Amino acid sequence: MKNRTKNPWKRDFCNFLGIILYFDKILWIIISYSSDENGTPMGLWFSKITHLYHLAKQENIEMTIASIRGGKVPIDPESLRPMLTDRITKKCWNDEKFWKILENIPSLAGISWEKFDAIYLAGGRGIMYDFPENTDLQAIIAVHYEARKIVSAACHGVGGLLNVRISNGKNLIADKK
Repeated sequence: MKNRTKNPWKRDFCNFLGIILYFDKILWIIISYSSDENGTPMGLWFSKITHLYHLAKQENIEMTIASIRGGKVPIDPESLRPMLTDRITKKCWNDEKFWKILENIPSLAGISWEKFDAIYLAGGRGIMYDFPENTDLQAIIAVHYEARKIVSAACHGVGGLLNVRISNGKNLIADKK
């Protein structure tokens, strides 16, 4: 574990997200769904990944972005409204390297997730369609949690914790406040 930054804003932001930026290898798990059952467009809430990407890039942290199904990352159009985009979000929107990453990310089944120090479950409304019932995701979270590694989530990303069972048979979030 490394204390990479002296900037208090970065430290507070890192603490809020489970201090994940203090680790060398982070697995970011994001949404696969691009619309709900009614056809309403949804996807990754753009700022839930842009701010972390920006900081991780500055701090030279190895980051792997994956989703349940892999492929091109759908972006929630609601997250791109002018009042919701800031300088960092706009910078990532115009970053060709960032878009190359999002064009074809691996699926969870396609990566060796054991090598990561921390997991971050990014937010977005569509998370509720593919995170809670995915047994691969539940296994990854349970193994990381029981290995005392960081498991963190932002916004709707906590939906990925709902059905995770740990080795004692209890739900991961049982008795948590």
